[in-house]
Amino acid sequence: MESKSMIYEYLVIAAYFLLIIGIGFTFRNMAKKSTSDYFRGGGRMLWWMVGSTAFMMQFSAWTFTGAAGKAFTDGFAVCLVFFANTFSYFCGWAYFAKRFRQTRVDTPTEAIRGRFGPENELFFSIALIIFTLLNAGIWLNALGVFASAVFSADISITIIVTGLIVLFVSVLSGAWGVVASDFMQTLVVAVISIACALVALIKVGGPVELVNNFPSDFIIGPNMNYGLLLVGTFVFFLAKQLVTIMNLHDSFRFLNAKDSINARKAALLAMGLMGVGSIIWFIPPWASAILYPDAASAYPELGNKAADAIYLVFTRNAMPVGTVGLLLAGLFAASMSSMDSALNKNAGIIVRSIYQPFMVKRGKQIDDKKLLRLSMLISFVSGILVIAMALFFRSLKELSLFDLMMSLSAMIQVPLLIPLIVGLFIKKTPRWAPWATVFLGLFLSWFMKEVFTPQVFADWIGIDAFTARESADMSLILTLGAHVFITTGFFCATSLFYNESKDKNKVETDRFFENLETPVIADDQQDEFDRQQRNKLGTMVICMGLGILLMALIPNPLWGKMIFVLCALVISGIGFLLKRSARSKTSSL
Repeated sequence: MESKSMIYEYLVIAAYFLLIIGIGFTFRNMAKKSTSDYFRGGGRMLWWMVGSTAFMMQFSAWTFTGAAGKAFTDGFAVCLVFFANTFSYFCGWAYFAKRFRQTRVDTPTEAIRGRFGPENELFFSIALIIFTLLNAGIWLNALGVFASAVFSADISITIIVTGLIVLFVSVLSGAWGVVASDFMQTLVVAVISIACALVALIKVGGPVELVNNFPSDFIIGPNMNYGLLLVGTFVFFLAKQLVTIMNLHDSFRFLNAKDSINARKAALLAMGLMGVGSIIWFIPPWASAILYPDAASAYPELGNKAADAIYLVFTRNAMPVGTVGLLLAGLFAASMSSMDSALNKNAGIIVRSIYQPFMVKRGKQIDDKKLLRLSMLISFVSGILVIAMALFFRSLKELSLFDLMMSLSAMIQVPLLIPLIVGLFIKKTPRWAPWATVFLGLFLSWFMKEVFTPQVFADWIGIDAFTARESADMSLILTLGAHVFITTGFFCATSLFYNESKDKNKVETDRFFENLETPVIADDQQDEFDRQQRNKLGTMVICMGLGILLMALIPNPLWGKMIFVLCALVISGIGFLLKRSARSKTSSL
């Protein structure tokens, strides 16, 4: 019986892959006009597309694996990271999003050149490409961990197959395919999240019973003697997530928007999705701690990552047949979103900030069509490197996905991005300030990990040794605190050494800040692009709705069939509204 039910799961995943490949073909013509179309859709995308890609880029499969495993063991504490994401998107709506669009560039490193000059453009291009490959490798590895547990498949094969499918969409259709697939994937994530959360609440008897019956203190969690650590963690998470989401490098999400207003709306949509999801995503893991307390031992072959498969345990035990396939489709969606965005962004950085300036220095001008073909080749090579990174991270079974992601982000990402957000406010800095700040930050990360450890801090303030969990939280607090106060303070202090007469980039910097405050207003050619987006995506969404409706034919209890029917009606309704708005001359969508 179990083998028969697995056939339905395979069919769901196969249908999802066909849908994603269909998106690549549907949007391929919209990305073949210029490199600007390939890198950012020519800056003509509507707010609901941009908002969904901003949301999905921050979501990733890690949410359903590493973060879910953390929720299963520690309760509510994991939500702090996602509340910080919500706060960051609020700041995007209030200040950053429209200004990122107003930089009027095609790639994020072109904005870095405008603010800091060509030397820093090259430095950050190389550094950010390397970090992006590492990060995308972690995301793809997270998917491999989960998929191997679902189907007892080899992690390496899963990583390679998934990576190649992402390569297809990214190379074929560029930013249009990336963002369109992100919108579709947002719907998949919403469907599986809400369905699982509702069933989980029913099985545990409601939210009150969920909190009261959680195995440990629901708010603080186990192995936590100093509750104040959670407060400190949240405060520094707010700063960390703001730095890692609202900076010039990650501005590429909002460069796609057709104007300043749509960029702000996109940030608001991402904020709403992240705010609601911050609770909904973790209801099944919390419920599983009550319903299936031994769930973490179900997959011992995953080592210390066994708890990261908690969503699988829940869906296999509590949800109708077919949901595991839909869940895995959601995980593929999250990984693909993170990876295809990284590939598209890296191609833009290499072509516009490394290759093209190099050729210009040699007195050669390259036709834009040739640059477009080169961009596709670079996307392909970058994808192969990401797959290689994911295969490497496969060997790190002793480190949970949550700890791996948090460590990489706090130690490398934060110091790398601090100049790219603080530089929006501190205008007068010498040319060496950005890269010197990064090197200082990396040194501080090493110092906090190897020298000023949580145990040293505990001895210093005269308290007992921290538990393993407290030590991990304290390590994050110390590292992030050092970056917030010392790394950021250093960058601000470099303004004391600024000499306007020696600033070779002053004209470009002045133009950068002038553009930053000048709104972008969509031109009169926008309507046709708007209609194409609504019409193409509306068709794809309706196809996905019909596919989920067919899942009602899978042998399941009546309540299970109704879940699929309701999900199909909601998704098909969204597709119908998009198609109808495409026929209208005026639309608020």
